[in-house]
Amino acid sequence: MDERICRLEMNRPFATADLPGVGGSVKLACEDFVVEEVPAYEPIGEGEHLFLWVEKRNITTRDLVERISQVTGAPVGDIGVAGLKDRVAVARQYVSLPARFAKTISAIEDDRVRILRQSRHRNKLRTGHLRGNRFDICVRGVTNDAGPRAERIAERIGRLGFPNYFGLQRFGRDRSTLELGLQLLAGGAANASAFRRRRRFLVRLALSAAQAFLFNAALADRIRDGLLHAVLVGDVMQVRQTGGVFVVVDGPAEQRRFDQRQTVVTGPMFGPKMRAAEGVVAAREGAVLDRYGLRPEDFACWRRLTAGTRRPYLVYPESLEIQSVSHSIRFRFTLPAGAYATALLREFLKQDV
Repeated sequence: MDERICRLEMNRPFATADLPGVGGSVKLACEDFVVEEVPAYEPIGEGEHLFLWVEKRNITTRDLVERISQVTGAPVGDIGVAGLKDRVAVARQYVSLPARFAKTISAIEDDRVRILRQSRHRNKLRTGHLRGNRFDICVRGVTNDAGPRAERIAERIGRLGFPNYFGLQRFGRDRSTLELGLQLLAGGAANASAFRRRRRFLVRLALSAAQAFLFNAALADRIRDGLLHAVLVGDVMQVRQTGGVFVVVDGPAEQRRFDQRQTVVTGPMFGPKMRAAEGVVAAREGAVLDRYGLRPEDFACWRRLTAGTRRPYLVYPESLEIQSVSHSIRFRFTLPAGAYATALLREFLKQDV
């Protein structure tokens, strides 16, 4: 991997760097990492699509979708999920498929997959159709004074939030997915033409990994410069209640709204439809692209796969609970859709998860 990528990934700063971590290990067993979707809606009980509330363990969501396709005959493209869940975990989530393929649905079940309930709905489940995820995570082998350490970190995060980094799992094994994405972007139109024959999901995944990596880089810069909780003229803000975005003109006024948690500063998910920052913020975001030899127009070659958007720099976890149990700590919390539990846990462990 490019030395610059390795250096950035190994040095992502913590928001709570002045507070010692608890150490320990995560995912020593599937039962140590429990995640459950908070659906955006429940199936209404009628319609052409069958929604399955599934519990899976030691299997990725993509492998689950392929298994459902093989067992039922439903095309992979007709099977819907709201989000991808970790492999080494007990994960409960909805999966949808056309109801006409439901006859053999029970054959999906084995020691890794259980169907907990099922119901009909009128529409296919789409990516992002969830409000968030609830987590129950056990970290084992923590320090002797882990409880007080965790409480201090939790108090800080409860007040100020934590950095909304993409988890390293987003970038593929040995960062291979990320490398492909950066190569595709750097090659411009020539690469776009050459790779169109590849599996679409692989190209989409690689380009998404590159966007996520560049977002992480911009966020890391913000933390290093002491600007994680500062609102700058030219920032693109998001209204937390509605999701609407706007560019900051009056810095002091918007700082007050930010401090009251009405709004949050966003970072770049580069692409032709991304709401652009202005002034010094635009220069900062442009410097991230320059660092990796990229230009805004490189994303236009892939506009259907890299439309671009804004992503909040900060996340405020809900219902954060900490319980110390014999050389381990159990964390319970809820995060909005798109936020990574591992990004929160690394603030506590002071190491990547």
